[in-house]
Formats: sequence, structure tokens, C-alpha cells
Amino acid sequence: MYETIEYEVINNVCTILLNRPDSLNAFTATMNKDIKNAIKQAEKDTNVRCIVLKGAGRGFCSGQDLSTVDESMNHGEVLNTLYGPMVKQITNCEKPIIAAVHGAAAGAGFSLALACDFRIMAEKSFFLNAFIHVGLIPDSGNLYFLKRIVGDAKALEISVLGERILPQEALALGLATKVVANEEFDREVALFAEKIANLPTKAITLMKRALRAADALSLEDYLTYEAEGQRIAGLTQDHREGVQAFVEKRKPIFVGQ
Repeated sequence: MYETIEYEVINNVCTILLNRPDSLNAFTATMNKDIKNAIKQAEKDTNVRCIVLKGAGRGFCSGQDLSTVDESMNHGEVLNTLYGPMVKQITNCEKPIIAAVHGAAAGAGFSLALACDFRIMAEKSFFLNAFIHVGLIPDSGNLYFLKRIVGDAKALEISVLGERILPQEALALGLATKVVANEEFDREVALFAEKIANLPTKAITLMKRALRAADALSLEDYLTYEAEGQRIAGLTQDHREGVQAFVEKRKPIFVGQ
């Protein structure tokens, strides 16, 4: 079904594996489309409660495959037709998405990780805003996400200097959710993803919606929006289970409904 990725669902976790290891999983037009369609498939699948993006081989994603770039390329058109739709599919997805980063997440690969909700980094990994080295600006939503995490000044510094951000610095900046040992990477990613998948999925969806709404609404309008979201959350099976488990002094078993 997919040419450049592998798609697998185990224990309510969908893993989307970028599978162009010989190029450090560099983007092609097909990969952009494959990722977009895979996220869409996972969002529609009621068995999926968490999504993981990983890279095959030595790295997460090295950005655009530069072997496909020539002087006639309209970079704006490429963004509008390929990268933009992929990024929008990721950010509009109402299920939690984890970027599992080992090796390089560079250029648009860094942008891909930034678009996700969580970023788990292996000890031997790094982020790199590599655009400056080829005379381009960060794209694929990069600065949109980056400034919200680290602020304007640091986002500009990261982009202009174009230096590697190692895991501990990424953790301190809020770019990484967690840093794990290389030898424990796959296991730790799986455990984290299953933990997220076992939380009240509808509540996570409503949180993601509320965060997006907070960017556009006044406080007064946001409080109204928040109240409606809480009304919906209060009607879920997982809310009832959480309250019942608290009363019975046991661990809740959430089903995502």
C-alpha cells in the first residue's frame, strides 16, 4: 500500500516507519504523500489510540532528498503541494503523535518532529535546522512550532547558527519530552506509546483542540470553549471509569471512549 513507509498497529499503537534508510529517510514526494495518508488512516482506525513516527536505519529523517533538487524547482510550490498537506494532516490529527528520534532529525526532518505532540530522543541523536547551510529559510511549519516551544530569540538563534542540538540541550529547551539510552530506545518508545495509548483518548483529543483554540480566542471566548469541552469530556465512559476507580481505590482501565 505504501512505497516509502511501513505501517503497523500493535496494542492500540500505530507505528509509521520511514523506510528509506540508504538516504537517512530523506523526503521524496512519495514519502510526503505516504506519511500524510498513513496519518489519515491511523486517525480513522478506532483501534489506534496513539501514533509513533520512527526512522529506519541510522537516523530519523535528514530532510529533503537533495538529489531530487534542481535549479528549476519551485520551492514554494513543493511546500504548498507536498509538505504543507503532510504537516496539516499531522497537526490536525486528534490522536497523540510521538516522534521517536534516533540519529539525525535535520531540516524538514526536524520540522516533522516539531509537528508531533511528543519527541523522544535517543542519547545519540540530534536536531538540526540545516536550512541556513543551503541558503533557505526553515520550512514545513518549522518556525511556527519552534517559536512556540523555545521563544522567538532562541528560534532565530537555532535557525541562523544551524548547529546541532544534542539531546540534553533539547530536553532543557523543551524540545524533547524524554531522552533514553540507545540500547533501550525501541523498548522505551514502545512503553511510552503504550502509556499514552492507555490514557483517556477523548480527553487528549479535547486538550489538543483546546490548545489550538487558545491561539485564536480571547480569554472570555476561550472559557466558553473550555466549558463545552469539559461538558463533552464529562459524558465519556473514561470519565465515569476514572471516578469509579478513584472511589474504589484502584487503577482505572480506560478504553478511549
